[in-house]
Amino acid sequence: MVTLTRPDGTRPEDLHLSRRGLTLALTGGYAVAAWSAQAQPVKTDEAGLVTGMVELASPDRALPAYVARPAKAGRHPAVVVVSEIFGLHEYIRDTCRRLAKAGYVAIAPDYFARVGDLSSKTDFQEILRLVATANDRQVTGDTAAAVAFLKGQPFADAKRIAVTGFCWGGNVVWETCARLPDFKAGVAWYGRLAGGHAANDAEGKTPIELAADLKAPVLGLYAEKDNGIPLADVEKMKAALAAAGKTGSSLVVYPGAQHGFHADYRPSYSKEAAEDGWNKMLAFFRQHGV
Repeated sequence: MVTLTRPDGTRPEDLHLSRRGLTLALTGGYAVAAWSAQAQPVKTDEAGLVTGMVELASPDRALPAYVARPAKAGRHPAVVVVSEIFGLHEYIRDTCRRLAKAGYVAIAPDYFARVGDLSSKTDFQEILRLVATANDRQVTGDTAAAVAFLKGQPFADAKRIAVTGFCWGGNVVWETCARLPDFKAGVAWYGRLAGGHAANDAEGKTPIELAADLKAPVLGLYAEKDNGIPLADVEKMKAALAAAGKTGSSLVVYPGAQHGFHADYRPSYSKEAAEDGWNKMLAFFRQHGV
């Protein structure tokens, strides 16, 4: 396992990637700035699924989103998938297909469409600068647009909607569950608790400070060796949830795991932690009616 020196990913030069390795990342649709030279990402087929791009009616523009759902007729529970800082690339699309195989309608908005394709960029500081343009109001509006889309579809059960997200998206999960009443559950994968996206929060609040406002229970999945999220922040969030009486929410810490342990195209990937977290996520959704 490669020890990461950057909490949100690595740059190609950190891993000494060959030109061939970068080409594989680009042609495969994966984020170049976090691609591992040893990556063997999970690839989920589309058998029994309906997949494709749709447009969401966000407050300021039409926003692209990827949808994967069971081909089987009827209304299915739904999950909004919030990406990492690298946006809507192949890892996020594959995650949607995995959820669809589990019986869900999965929708992943392209939160960074306004500033371009972040997955093709290699300058990490440029990526962070562009990510910072997605402020709290915009992100909440985009997520609400995804919910509105689901509510208008004959294949989605509007009464059974959850949200999950990774890294930047994990931070958004906490904030979204404090702001929107539409979700029955949320699962946050290593989302920052005392900073990150919350720095753009119009109210200046972090997820820890929003604990009392949660409108849905959240399961947080965290890593012991995360260089960007200290375990002290995890303990502060646990205390904030307890103080607010949010007994349905909890946090799990995976010993030895690093930030990004679910991302199978990154050097931080941990198969054991990723699979256990995935099973815990699905069980959490079912526990709360999704």
